[in-house]
Order: sequence, then structure tokens, then C-alpha cells
Amino acid sequence: MSRVLPRIGRRRALQGATAGFVALGLLLWWLVPLGEAPPSGTIRFSTGTKAGVYQEYGWRLRSELDKDMPNLKVRLMTSDGSQENVARVATGGADFTIAAADAVEAYTGPDADGLRGVARLYDDYVQLVVPSDSDVRTVADLEGKRVAIGPPHSGVRLIANRVLKAAGIDAKKDITPLSDGIDIGPARLKRGEIDAFFWSGGLPTQGLRKLSATYAFRFVPIGTDLVAKLHQQGGASRYYRATNMPESAYPSVQKGSTVATIAVSNLLITRKDVDPRLTEWLTRAVLKSRDDIGERVHSAQLVDVRTAIYTDPLDLHEGAQRYYSSVKP
Repeated sequence: MSRVLPRIGRRRALQGATAGFVALGLLLWWLVPLGEAPPSGTIRFSTGTKAGVYQEYGWRLRSELDKDMPNLKVRLMTSDGSQENVARVATGGADFTIAAADAVEAYTGPDADGLRGVARLYDDYVQLVVPSDSDVRTVADLEGKRVAIGPPHSGVRLIANRVLKAAGIDAKKDITPLSDGIDIGPARLKRGEIDAFFWSGGLPTQGLRKLSATYAFRFVPIGTDLVAKLHQQGGASRYYRATNMPESAYPSVQKGSTVATIAVSNLLITRKDVDPRLTEWLTRAVLKSRDDIGERVHSAQLVDVRTAIYTDPLDLHEGAQRYYSSVKP
């Protein structure tokens, strides 16, 4: 009997190990198709301004892509934001980028019909920032103020102009418009060189989180009445929805309170002529790396395969379609 038990134990251990290898093999098959060499070469990824979420997400995604496609070089390119990103991809200046849905819809430049969606990522929240002791309580109160509305080719500029218009403010006449972005806007607000600035980005944005550690500011609410007026503008304004910025976004600033504002979806986009196999691998990496990236870029935690396929106003790229079909229940 003493000789039989060890054999049975070894057999069970072998069976357990075999089952484990089978499970691991199935997992690897889902993550990376067996027997398929990873794509190689170079791609250009247009991100955004320094201290913004686009840039941080781009840095993190490049590290994740390197795990699955070690021979693929990812060149990151800074930009003003969504508007510049869309134009770059459409005209061949970049291969992939992130852009807000309203900026994608608004683009009517060269080769617009060649744009394709890869994934819906996360929402941008409009954040209108003023000093804590400011007399600005509503968007309409910005009249006569020095207001940073974002760089000329940014998504911030696009949405800020529309919000101001909905509040009855002409950005060219009723305020002193400035082109500061999230990279320099916080510092200029702190120095008293501007009275307010608009930012549209994922929550929380690193530039604002850093500012909250050294400077007292608050957010100006953008209520449902303004959202209704925004929708009356038609066109890309249909992508804006009324929401609340959760109290957990910037705890030391919000002090347990939500802030009424607007949200718009961010899309990962490419061009129709980009290699389908490369796009399929990249789509897989984006969904697979959600948790790892989300540890540092909190908004990335919202990336989900069930909603990623909704890239309106763009049709899905062929490669992205292949990936979503392969994981469809």
C-alpha cells in the first residue's frame, strides 16, 4: 500500500499540471493567437498636450504594446488635442490617435471618409476652473474675464466655444480668450494671469490633481439648461450629454460634492488603409491592458469590450471588427 499511494499522488499531480497547461494555453490563445508572429515595424501615435490624459494614456499603452509586439516601434507625437489628432490621422501624419467624438464628427477636411474607429475608450468631462475666491459662479459670469479656452486645434477649444455660445457669450468679443492648455493653464491661474480656464479630459487629470495640492480652486457647474442649448446648436453637439463629475475625482477640491457638467466619449481611431492584422493586435492589446493602464490612468478603467465597439460617428476598422468578432460570446 505504501508503494501505491505515491504513484497515485504523482498521477494526480501530473493530471493537475496537464489541466493547468491546457487552461494556460486557452488563455494565451485568447490573448495572443498561437503560431502567429506579432506585427513589427513602426507606427505613429498622436497623443496630446503635456499633463493631459491623452499623453499619459499614450505612454502607458506604448509599454503594453511592447509586451505583445516587441518588434513594433511606437512613436508618440504630442499635439494640441482632438482636432489636430483627427486631422493628422486623416491626412497620414499619424496612424492612430485618441479624439473626442465631437471633434471626429466636426472634421470635414481632406480624407475624412477614410477615418475608422478602433475602440470607444472613456469619457472626457468638461472642467471649468476658477480660483476658490472668484466671483464667477456660472458660465455667464465669465463675461469680461481672461479665459483660457485651449489651444487652437484642441478639443477643449471646440467645446469651450460651444459652451460659451450656449451661455450667450461671444468668445471673440465678450471675454479675453487665451490659448493656454492643461500644460500651462494651471500655473497661470495660480499666478493670477488668467481668471479661468476650460479643460476637457478624463478624470482625474494629472495637471489638475497636482494643482489641487498647492492651490485652492473650484469648478464652475455647467447645468442641464446649458446642455439643452448646446443640443440646439446641432451637428457634433449631439455627442454632449449632461452628467455629474463624481466627488471622488478631486476630493480635496470638491469636498464630497459632485459638479454638474458635460461629458463626451473618446475614441481610438485610425485610417481605413492601416493594416488589419496590426489593428486587430492593437485592439486586443488595448482591451487586455485596461487594468494595468487603469492603475495609473484611472479613466482607462472604464474601457470595456461591451461598449468599445460603439465608435459612432465612425465605422469600425476591419481589424477591430475581427477582434470583436473573435471575443463575441
